[in-house]
Amino acid sequence: MAGLNVSFGYFCMVIAICEFVRRISRKLLPIHIYSNLVVEFMLVEIGSWGGGYGTDVVTTLLFVLFLIHEATFDGAEANPLVTMQELLRYNSSMKASIVKLFAQFGGTELARIVAKIYWSWELTDFHLIQNLMAIDCSSSIKTSIGQGIFAEATCAFLFHLVLMKLERTIVGYRIIFKALLITALVYIVGPYTAALFNPALAFSFTFHCSGNTWSEYMAVYWLSPFVAMFLAVFLFNGNVPLLFSTNLMYSQKPKYKIPKGKSTPEAGENKSTKREKGDERVGKIRSRRHSSP
Repeated sequence: MAGLNVSFGYFCMVIAICEFVRRISRKLLPIHIYSNLVVEFMLVEIGSWGGGYGTDVVTTLLFVLFLIHEATFDGAEANPLVTMQELLRYNSSMKASIVKLFAQFGGTELARIVAKIYWSWELTDFHLIQNLMAIDCSSSIKTSIGQGIFAEATCAFLFHLVLMKLERTIVGYRIIFKALLITALVYIVGPYTAALFNPALAFSFTFHCSGNTWSEYMAVYWLSPFVAMFLAVFLFNGNVPLLFSTNLMYSQKPKYKIPKGKSTPEAGENKSTKREKGDERVGKIRSRRHSSP
């Protein structure tokens, strides 16, 4: 329990420090830096001792982590694919998206460096093991490349489709459902590819490890999630607003239907004007007849 208490204190400290720094310098640095710092700090800490406490403890802590992250960071996202999704749907400008991407990748790299310094203090036995493993870490891909691509693509597709579906729901429900979804995906797919579906987190977490080439890592953790996100956007919207505006899947029907047999106000006005013109013509014809000898 000593290691668990140390890690729990670590979680609280990271959240408090990042929240404090964010409130002070929110006008100077993008919020996504702090968002990625919290996620990366906590995930690497969970990975350092999770095997010693079982999947139930790890799953619970992951759920709490994502719940706190969603509730406290003002809508900031630690996932570059979410930024790309917003860009493809015209919910974010190109300039803002580039700044977010740099912040997200920079945040994960900074978190990995600081986490190594924290592990060097060796506050628990798991930190000592993590220091030894960091010298020559192994790949997070525990299956074939084809299956890894399918697993990461499936996670990304479901995540982004549900994320877009929850946009108009109540904030509290959205936070809980999103945390539950991510936790479930990590629990199911984690043993095979770690269920990252986050290019920045994957780059910091496993790209430097031996066991696979960079092209294989990019195919599993970058290309397949991006294609899955693109398909999710197309399926949800019927198009990709950044590329074309024509809806290729869903017909645009009018919101309100006019019942048959009932005329609209405009139609009524047109009929009345036609009647007035007709009456004027009849009146002119009659006047001509009376005036003729």
